[in-house]
Amino acid sequence: MATAGEILRRSLADEVGVSKGSVSGSEELHVLAVDDSFVDRKVIERLLKISSCKVTVVESGSRALQYLGLDGEKSSVAFNDLKINLIMTDYSMPGMTGYELLKKIKESSAFREIPVVIMSSENILARIDRCLEEGAEEYILKPVKLSDVKRIKDVIMGGDGEQKKRRSVRKRGREDCFYSLSQPPHVQSASSPAFDFLPSELQSSSPFSTLSLSKRPKLQTRD
Repeated sequence: MATAGEILRRSLADEVGVSKGSVSGSEELHVLAVDDSFVDRKVIERLLKISSCKVTVVESGSRALQYLGLDGEKSSVAFNDLKINLIMTDYSMPGMTGYELLKKIKESSAFREIPVVIMSSENILARIDRCLEEGAEEYILKPVKLSDVKRIKDVIMGGDGEQKKRRSVRKRGREDCFYSLSQPPHVQSASSPAFDFLPSELQSSSPFSTLSLSKRPKLQTRD
């Protein structure tokens, strides 16, 4: 008898198809998008499709685990049959948060190398730090923009070397960014001295450019 996860995968595969093989310049990126908001799911799905990505959307962390075969049920579908290249998940969801989903994915030997991007409408310092330390590829603020999606796609399509380089830059950038948050507002942006070491193209694409206080809500310090 087919498990709930297998039934879910079959129904969603009919809508989006299944990506075969590794990511290349001529192949579509297959993204699993997770959000409990119907409107936000439609927005991210639209942006990803505009960016020539295959998209599978689910409404909760538990449904995402079900789709990936990480819900504890015995499944006949192997990871190689799914070929998910990227997971984008909302942080604040009922039942299972995006952070909890991130932890589950990173604990899986089959999926831990899959980049996970956290989406949130809140600038909460402890939350951002916790997600990035747990292995999130990036933490972006809603509403997600087309430029966010294109930037993330470029990094993923760039391969493991580009991702490792970006993680190293992001780690150093985060340390300087957190320090700069205690400084006057005029230095709290991606163009501040704290980001001078970044190439110009990374200054505009850095996850911390999304935390610029001149364009985004004031950073909160609660958990």
